[in-house]
Amino acid sequence: MKLDLRVLPAAALLAVAALTTPGWSQTASSPTAAPSKADAYYHAALAHLYTELAASYGGRGEYVTKAVENYKLAMSADPDSGYLANELADLYLQTGQLRTAVGEFEERVKRNPEDVNARRILAKFYTARLREGSQTRLNQEMLNAAIAQYTRVTELAPRDMDAWLMLGRLEKANQNSPAAEKAFKQALELDGDNEDAMTGLAMVYGDLGDTAGASQMLRRVAEKNPNLRTLTTLAGTYEQMKEYGLAAETYGRALEMNRENTDLKRAYAQALFTAEQYDKALVVLEELVTEDANDLLANLRLSQIYREKKQFAKAREHAAKARQLDPNNLEIRYNEVALLEAEGKIQDAIALMRQMVDAIPASTNSISERSNRVILLERLGILHRMAEQTGEAVAAFREIVKLDPEASNRASAQIIDTLRVGRDFAEAEKELGHAREKYPNDRLLKVIGANLYADLGRFSEAEATLKSLMGGEQDRETLLSLAHVYEKARNYKEMERTVNAAEKLSRNDDEREAIYFMRGAMFEKMKRFDKAEAEFRRVLAMNPQSASALNYLGYMLADRNERLNEALEMIQKAVDMDPHNAAFLDSLGWVYYRLNRLEEAEDYLRRSLERGSRDATVHDHLGDVLVSRGNLKDAIAQWEIAVREWQSAAPSEMDPKAVAKIEQKLENAKVRLARESGQAPPKQRP
Repeated sequence: MKLDLRVLPAAALLAVAALTTPGWSQTASSPTAAPSKADAYYHAALAHLYTELAASYGGRGEYVTKAVENYKLAMSADPDSGYLANELADLYLQTGQLRTAVGEFEERVKRNPEDVNARRILAKFYTARLREGSQTRLNQEMLNAAIAQYTRVTELAPRDMDAWLMLGRLEKANQNSPAAEKAFKQALELDGDNEDAMTGLAMVYGDLGDTAGASQMLRRVAEKNPNLRTLTTLAGTYEQMKEYGLAAETYGRALEMNRENTDLKRAYAQALFTAEQYDKALVVLEELVTEDANDLLANLRLSQIYREKKQFAKAREHAAKARQLDPNNLEIRYNEVALLEAEGKIQDAIALMRQMVDAIPASTNSISERSNRVILLERLGILHRMAEQTGEAVAAFREIVKLDPEASNRASAQIIDTLRVGRDFAEAEKELGHAREKYPNDRLLKVIGANLYADLGRFSEAEATLKSLMGGEQDRETLLSLAHVYEKARNYKEMERTVNAAEKLSRNDDEREAIYFMRGAMFEKMKRFDKAEAEFRRVLAMNPQSASALNYLGYMLADRNERLNEALEMIQKAVDMDPHNAAFLDSLGWVYYRLNRLEEAEDYLRRSLERGSRDATVHDHLGDVLVSRGNLKDAIAQWEIAVREWQSAAPSEMDPKAVAKIEQKLENAKVRLARESGQAPPKQRP
């Protein structure tokens, strides 16, 4: 009967070792004995034994030493065995001898560059030190060192599957997609069905934008072995690729295999939520809170979904439950701000966000607290900007500049854009100059600067700035920004060419939907209304819930006084989806005006101005409604505001014909009012 050394207890194994060896002082690698697999097996068994003893006796030094010695002897006897090197490296890591061991094995590699096991161990050590010095960023020095060692290991031992897999993962972490692809493909040449290699290669394809290749590889994994592990791995990979719909579908398949797995059910619900499949997510989340009413994440997600569905009472119910479970959770408080915003209570949202900011000390030394304060300050600034509180918004963004140098470029961009939106163009340009001096190569600042130049009518500068950014992974976004510049310049020929170029770079339905919408808006401004409608219909065919497309098409019809009932139906849908959107409210007021439902028209136009008071078109619309209702004095006031807003608008937005039309209505109204009041009419303009 042959003894299996791997399954014997430690004491028995010591006895076996004593019986099967000439003596404890004699080693298996004596000068007279050639290395053999038997010797390797023997010393590996002893290494396992001493590792077990060391663990049993609190890391006792003598056992650790003997385990290390026997691992080295086993590797000498079988230098091609990669697993022995990995186990020895693990032992060093587990016993806290990493730094000492690194020096030892670096010296071994210097003495013998062909020592593949020493390189395997070094590679594992360097990999273990990837987080050294930071919990948020990889240590580039250690990453480069690990890649170098695994590269050499694959040269010395080209059939080492583990080395190829690790090399692929490290190259991916290093954002070297071609090298990662090569490593994973080499692993698949060794084993065409290796799940880790297929999954790794799929993630690389995702990084390269090859969604079809990634999906194909991942499906191979799941089809080969559709169990809980492969499906959850596949779903997790889909999440990393931001393919949340596919992730949800795959988690659903996994859940069918184990309906009682609560963690899996949570992952499925989260994937459905992120994929915006809210109805399906509601079913799973309600099931989770039925099983455990104190499930914090389920309550939070339910609140967020009911908020999206405009069911604010239910949203508040679950928000309150989540707040009760964790009163200081920032995501829960942040959801409460978003809920107030969705309810149209913008000032209340600002007040709560200010409380959240103030709860974090401005002079904190905590990296996480400082990061949270920056995130909250940015949101506070955006809320102030939405409320047309330019000074307060700028102050919030300036605090970010002082608080976190790494975020100051983005905060500077926010300041410039806030001043631009607030029509303080001179100050915006001044801020841009300072920011460009500090961050001359910052992409975001260049895009923001191009927007400002376009508003100021300096179209050549805007065009040149954006064209300088071409030639990279963000070319589609750059082309869309360039199209906006051409739109402001009313250069529709170049805009159409640029939109078509961006369409060729669009990879999914969401991106194509944005293209169709922009093209529709372009055709509308060109007064090619049939083509504009066709593009908006394409958007709605892809996404019937596109509130922006419903509103734009409905307003286009109402403005031309065509198919008013159809226009009303579309605009009402848009308002139902976003009841506090100033543009949508204006459209609804305008279609009611066209339908001669003047009371409703006035109500919605005033609501629009509550959400955004500086739109000259809305003031003009309200003037038309008021004069139709016989309120000539208030109509004059609205037209006067409309003229002032046009005069303060960006130079690129100026529309002399529109302004002249309002001024003519204004003069006629003043004459009529004077006559009705028995006063001398004002002098007409020449």
